[in-house]
Amino acid sequence: MNNSSSNCSSTLIFLIFIVISIYIIHTKFFLHLTINLDQIHLKKSPQLPLRFNNDGTFKILQVADMHYGQGVITRCKDVFASEFKYCSDVNTTMFVQRLIDVEKPDFIAFTGDNIFGSSTPDAAESLFKAFRPAMESRLPWAAVLGNHDQESTMTREELMSLISLMDYSVSQVNPLVQNSSRQQGIVLPTGIDGFGNYNLSVHGPYGSLLANHSVLNLFFLDSGDRITVEGRRTYGYIRESQLDWLRGFSQAQQDEHGEFNCCEGSPFSRKSPPALGFFHIPIPEIRQLYYQKVFGRLQEAVASSFVNSGVLKTLVSMKNVKGIFIGHDHNNDFCGNLDSIWFCYGGGSGYHGYGKVGWDRRARVVLVELSKKENSWLDLGRITSWKRLDDDILSKIDEQVLWDQGS
Repeated sequence: MNNSSSNCSSTLIFLIFIVISIYIIHTKFFLHLTINLDQIHLKKSPQLPLRFNNDGTFKILQVADMHYGQGVITRCKDVFASEFKYCSDVNTTMFVQRLIDVEKPDFIAFTGDNIFGSSTPDAAESLFKAFRPAMESRLPWAAVLGNHDQESTMTREELMSLISLMDYSVSQVNPLVQNSSRQQGIVLPTGIDGFGNYNLSVHGPYGSLLANHSVLNLFFLDSGDRITVEGRRTYGYIRESQLDWLRGFSQAQQDEHGEFNCCEGSPFSRKSPPALGFFHIPIPEIRQLYYQKVFGRLQEAVASSFVNSGVLKTLVSMKNVKGIFIGHDHNNDFCGNLDSIWFCYGGGSGYHGYGKVGWDRRARVVLVELSKKENSWLDLGRITSWKRLDDDILSKIDEQVLWDQGS
């Protein structure tokens, strides 16, 4: 009897020990190896497609060369000595926030050197800080890379992958194409150079005949970083594979638009929708503008690749490109015309990027307007641009018409 009681007690103690051990292992170790559903963050996406407003306008804010580092501990460059002590990346953030508050854009385009890789030990952390004003605004935004973004802890592919997953970002790693194999779906194309080549369509206003069709294309290209060609070190450039994709996309747009025009009562012209392009490093032909009249300031030499890959020739052949918006040369903020295409610098917006003492950081705004006839929206009517300075009143300067349907 005593042996039986002793065995039962031993068994009970052993079971209690097993239960306690399992609980300790579960709470101390296993929970750390499982997914905490409370901490999962699902990407917040904007309403797509991009769309003109009911008043027929679509406003783009271009932010170039933020050169974001680590935030408050990252010092400013090329500011007055009296400003240096309290100037940091926070000034860049405040400037972008002010721009968004004042201009109330429909879309934000970041044109490269978003972070200054050599100034940060954590590229991902810097990206989130740099793009925080855009994410908090809940506006759709997109970005391309410059020549400094990848100089920290992430490759260009990893950077674009992360940017595409951020809240309200409509960026893409590369263009999506229809799978030509028996398996249905959308896939990334192979053989295209760079990361951050993609197109975004802007549709007409709700309730209009243009509501289900693209009336403006925004294309983004990766202009690379640094490269060695024939033993010479130079800046990156847009490659033939990227131009092949751009030409193919343009031709598909023209074919599609031609189909729309076959329909009676179509509001479309017989040309494909006008396009605006965004990339970081300028093309070599912009140096031709040294000898022409430009609108704005040309204050430093154009720092492009010595390789001419035929970008301008391709853009002209597309016949619908109205403007290209670039960065890279912070002290240039001019627009100049090459073969009926406007090339416009954004002007440096970041305080950790080089600038010029006494020359305010700045950003560019592009306003696209539809034409109207008998209370119906038609295709594009006008494209206007101006800049905002980071001064006390966020001064608006150099407003100009880049393109007008009637001209």
